[in-house]
Amino acid sequence: MNFHALDVIGVRVEMPSNQPIVLLKEIGGSRFLPIWVGAVEATAIAFAQQGVTPPRPLTHDLMKELLEGLGVALDSVHLTEMRDGIFYAVLNLQGGVSVSARPSDAIALALRTGSPILGSEALLEDAGIELPEQAEDEVERFKEFLDQISPEDFAG
Repeated sequence: MNFHALDVIGVRVEMPSNQPIVLLKEIGGSRFLPIWVGAVEATAIAFAQQGVTPPRPLTHDLMKELLEGLGVALDSVHLTEMRDGIFYAVLNLQGGVSVSARPSDAIALALRTGSPILGSEALLEDAGIELPEQAEDEVERFKEFLDQISPEDFAG
């Protein structure tokens, strides 16, 4: 299976549904991948991107601590496919162990561990959105919007 490196652009709330969405971009490419996530996961992703350390560990912080405590690294995260409107991901651990995960959890953990996020060619073909060059302005506006919000905005 062919995979492409992805960068997390950020999290925003889709209106009028009030549904959080994480937007990823193909590194060195022109495709974007929007994935709808839950409010808790949106907050976890936003916290990781902004470097916020909560007073008590969130689930993804705990997962990171468990991996570190066991001496196992998260080598990469693969966003593999979308089936019946549901996205699927795999955590690839050191030593060849792979664990199925929700993409939102996988992204939140990858951001905390600095692990690469990779999307399959099939997923990018199915769910990716190709934006022309002039759409870069929109991405910049999206990034500006992200700078003005806080993770608490996603508390539901």
